[in-house]
Amino acid sequence: MYTKVLGTGSYVPQKVVTNADLEKLVDTNDEWIQSRTGIKERRMSENENTSELAYQAALKALEAAQVKPDEIDLLIVATVTSDKPFPGVSQILQRRLGFDTITAFDINAACSGFIYALNIADKMIRSGAYKKALIIGAEILTKITDYTDRNTCVLFGDAAGAMVIGESEKPMIKDVLTYAKGDVEGFLTMDGYPLKKNFKTEQQDRPFLKMQGSDVFKFATTVLPKVVRTLLERSNLDIKDLSYIVAHQANKRIIDKASRTLKFPISKMYMNIEKYGNTSAASVPLAIDEAIRGNILKPGDIFITAAFGAGLTWGGALIEL
Repeated sequence: MYTKVLGTGSYVPQKVVTNADLEKLVDTNDEWIQSRTGIKERRMSENENTSELAYQAALKALEAAQVKPDEIDLLIVATVTSDKPFPGVSQILQRRLGFDTITAFDINAACSGFIYALNIADKMIRSGAYKKALIIGAEILTKITDYTDRNTCVLFGDAAGAMVIGESEKPMIKDVLTYAKGDVEGFLTMDGYPLKKNFKTEQQDRPFLKMQGSDVFKFATTVLPKVVRTLLERSNLDIKDLSYIVAHQANKRIIDKASRTLKFPISKMYMNIEKYGNTSAASVPLAIDEAIRGNILKPGDIFITAAFGAGLTWGGALIEL
């Protein structure tokens, strides 16, 4: 039993936040942001929660796949910014999309979340227990971004991306790999609820995500080329066999460095970071959907998608369309 991509979809909020907008909030400017990140603007959701973004992306993916709701028997949502601690975004979506009482759950692997979801769905379908899966990466990172911290607030935006995968007679999703290395140093974290003391919860400031940028950069520029090479070696392919590499859109400098390390043309490293910034688990499926709808990725193309993020987590997939 093999798997293949049946259709993709994506959705972003309407509100655009430019670098000029951020200049009014923190000590920064357009040149500083672009030169260090490659980002010109990002999207911010003001009246749509994560489940709404995921819902809109899911509708487009189902339409592209020409799959009806009663054909989906597995739903996985990757997110670190669910509407509530529970129920999960997947369970909210399950009912709203009109799915039967199927398996539906959320996962948290941060920016690598969609690759993790793809790995899980791929293996569950290959086992024969499931036939078609809808997997989604959806985030509203602006909810957990500190707009007084100029080092992080320029990076993040909101979006959702979705993919329907199903059974195939040929191995079109050729390989998926995921890894984790415990972030005990706290390179990329967000505090949670405090423990009780004398049956009371201590007062604390609202938590926001925190990042040690230089350490994350070193980690990302190490694991991104490594996972690409591993996927190619496991499939007996050469990097010249790839039509594109679709990497997690975290920082243009990370993608530039991966291009040089792999000796792979930067023109074939798909990028949309200038429009959306870092959208965490939504980044990879958003980029894949845009590349497909823009006729950049075409039927018959072989590409690698790879991601890295908090956890520390990373992974990649080798796919033929």
